[in-house]
Amino acid sequence: MNTKVSISWLAAALSILMLSLPLHASELDDKIESSAKQSYVFKTYLDESIEVDSNEGVVTLSGIVNDASFVALAEDTVIGLPGVHSVNNQLTVRELTPILDSDAWLVTKVKSTLLFHRNVSALTSVSAQDGVITLNGVANSLAEKDLTETYAMDIEGVTKVVNAMTINPSPIEKKSSLGEQIDDASITAQVKMVLLSHRSTSALRTSVETRDGVVTLSGVAKNGAEVDLATNIITSTKGVLQVINIMTVEK
Repeated sequence: MNTKVSISWLAAALSILMLSLPLHASELDDKIESSAKQSYVFKTYLDESIEVDSNEGVVTLSGIVNDASFVALAEDTVIGLPGVHSVNNQLTVRELTPILDSDAWLVTKVKSTLLFHRNVSALTSVSAQDGVITLNGVANSLAEKDLTETYAMDIEGVTKVVNAMTINPSPIEKKSSLGEQIDDASITAQVKMVLLSHRSTSALRTSVETRDGVVTLSGVAKNGAEVDLATNIITSTKGVLQVINIMTVEK
């Protein structure tokens, strides 16, 4: 009799467990989809029509983005969310992707890089001709103008920068609270894009992890200068509160 009771109890427990698993998975998938849509990257750079479909942690992204660089940005953001195992990226670009290393390609790369840095204006006008980048717009200070030029010059393929930006006689004070509100997944995605965009750090073998706005870099650099450069570039990325660089120098 006890054996029958035990078997019945075990069968009931297994049934309850089996019923609860899909529910748990469904709740996790709902959380992943919601977190992606509420992330800084999705709300700032991507169209609201982007679809995020999670099935047991396997996420499918579909829709149209305005910039080729946003395809990877969206994927890097989602892969950094808790519970995500893999991403099936089906995003397409609204317009034809510029030819690699063409002037249109350089303009796209420079604009994307400026978007992710908080110490320069993302509204800077960028044009290119034969690898020469021309910057127009208004900077809040000479330091901001020079920094914009430095970031543009560090893009792979740029041969020269003509900085025609003007200085605002009445600088607008930037809000410092915005960066602190950016979620960790978005920060990680932005940092990866920044490292890839800059000529000085594009070849670095770097791993990026973010927790509460604190970015930890690990990997291998050729020398100490590359380690310091990676830290400096990432420090100015939107949302980054602190950089812990534990990269090693190859022997």
